[in-house]
Formats: sequence, structure tokens, C-alpha cells
Amino acid sequence: MCEVKPNDSAPTEDGGEEKDWTAAKAFFDNLKTNKPRPPKPRYAVTIAVSSRTLFNMVAERKIYEDEGLEKYVAYQVEHEEEPLKPGAAFPFVKALMDVNCRLRKLYPDSEELFDIILMTNNHAQVGVRLINSINHYDLTIERFCMTGGKSPIGYLKAYMTNLYLSKDSDNVGEAIEEGIAAATMFTQEMDSELSTTELRVAFDGDAVLFSDESEIIVKQQGLDSFFEHEKEFENKPLAQGPLKCFLEALGKLQRKFYAKNERMNCPIRTYLVTARSAASSGARVLKTLRNWGLEIDEALFLAGAPKGPLLQKIKPHIYFDDQMFHIEGARELGTISAHVPYGIGQKYHKGKLIEQPAKEK
Repeated sequence: MCEVKPNDSAPTEDGGEEKDWTAAKAFFDNLKTNKPRPPKPRYAVTIAVSSRTLFNMVAERKIYEDEGLEKYVAYQVEHEEEPLKPGAAFPFVKALMDVNCRLRKLYPDSEELFDIILMTNNHAQVGVRLINSINHYDLTIERFCMTGGKSPIGYLKAYMTNLYLSKDSDNVGEAIEEGIAAATMFTQEMDSELSTTELRVAFDGDAVLFSDESEIIVKQQGLDSFFEHEKEFENKPLAQGPLKCFLEALGKLQRKFYAKNERMNCPIRTYLVTARSAASSGARVLKTLRNWGLEIDEALFLAGAPKGPLLQKIKPHIYFDDQMFHIEGARELGTISAHVPYGIGQKYHKGKLIEQPAKEK
């Protein structure tokens, strides 16, 4: 049995340990380095991405599913000098880093930046290949959380996460239940050339930015009842949805550019892409955003038209929607999409109720 002996030089006064911690932290903070330090979580907009969203690990996943964990780990160790290919979240992460560069030029000492965390249930043995891949692409990701097969969700709040992106829909659903903005990432089915000067983020409205209150009326009572309801409650703000806080976080960083008279050159651009009709139900949406003190750069009201062609023009780095048939249509036309499994829309597909499996008696 290993016995840890007390250090004779350890401070005996109350608060001595706290002083030691403060001194150690100050020493670390003063170390000289050319690499930018990650910001303190309380100031940052923290984006947690899984390894399978950041990198394309389809082949590796197949080894895990077909041959088991040991073969998977052995394969990763054997190929750890071989960089993984970019995955669905890779362009989004690169765009976040570009925004950070712009922010550092305007505010050299500010810690109000994007902080990207690799949040994965991979085992630590796989970590070397992940680190090598991150360094290969010169990604600024300094914080890792590798949980060795366990769910990483419990760590999201500790990291003060503003958005969690994963390929695992169960983990995403668990995160949303914990009140954390989250989505399941999907790779587009055809390549699309994305902006290198702007971070473009597109949101659906109901059950994404807003609650599913109005969506419930559409599904259960039809469009006419929905239009009447929205007209009656036009001046009552909608309740917030699971990604409202992420839009809020983006707005915080946008305002830093506005404060430097850089509104027209702001590298963050947000889009609302909703199936709502502007004349019949659009006013409540815009008044809700105004009530929240939030801005959206572009609002597209499609009145039920397909979203894919419009998203093909926008070319967002990420598009959030709660309904899979919108996700599927967007992916087919080259849009990187993220499914938000929230609200009544999860019980429907293309407007039809999905039959639920009968419960065993």
C-alpha cells in the first residue's frame, strides 16, 4: 500500500493551500508561449464537439461495431501518426477559430472568445491520434474530456458549455434534458463551398429557438387554428427553445464587433429559416426576438416551402432544425445540418404521426 507522507514544508496556516493554488496558477499564466491561451470558461462561448463530429471516423466506428473495443483501440494506436479526415463539425470549428482571430485583433486582452472542447467517450489510448490530428490541422483545441466509454454529459455543465455537438442522438437528448443547447450532427451528401470570411449559423424557429407551443397547435389543431392563435397572442413572447441561449451567446460576440464600428464587417452572421408564413404568423417571432433583446441578421419565412434550396444559397457552416425531413432535404443539397431532438415534432414525420411501438403489458 502506497503511503503519502506529509510535506514538512507545507503551510500550516489556514488558507495556505489556497495561496499555493493561487501562486501555482499565477506561475502557469505567466509562462511565455506563442500559442493563444484558452479563455476562462466564465467569459467564453464554449462549444463542445465529439470526436466523431470533428473528424470522419466512419471506418473506425465500423471496426468498433464489428470487432469490438479492443480491436478498435489497437487500430487507433497503430494508426496514431495518420491524421483523421475532417468530419461534419470541422468547417464550423475552423470558422469559430477565424472569428477568434478577428476578436483578438480588436480586443487583444479580452477572453470573450469561442472556446472549443473535444468532448468524447473515447478511451485515453485513442487520445494520441486525436491530438496528432488536431495539431495536423492546426486547430486551437486545448481542452479534452475523454470519458473511456462513459457518457460525457455530466461534464458539460462543469465546462459551462454553450453548445454540444455529437453524432450520438442519445447523448444529445440527454444534454437537452439537462438544459444544455445540443444537436446531432449530419454530414451533407454533396460538397458545398463555405464562406471563409464569415461564420454563418442558420436556425429553425419553433422547437429550436422557441418552444414547441405553436408547433403543438399546428400538429393537433391545424393551420387555421395556428394562425388564429398567433394573431391573438402576437404581443406575447414565445417561450424559449433549447437553442435560444446559443443565439444569445453569438449575439454577445457580435456586439463586440458593433462596438468597434464593425457591424458591416462582422464575421458572425445569423439566419432564421422558418416554415412560418410572414403575414400570418411572422410578427410574433420577430417581436419575441425583440423582447429578448436579440437580433437576427436575416429572416426567411417560407410559408411551408422546402428549406433546402434557400439553405443552398446561404451555405451555413451549421443549420439547426427539430424535424428530420427538413434535415434530410438540406443535406441532399449540400448543407451541414444538426438535428435538435426537442418537442412534439419528434412524434411526426412529414406532418404524419409516427406510430409508437405498443407498450408491453
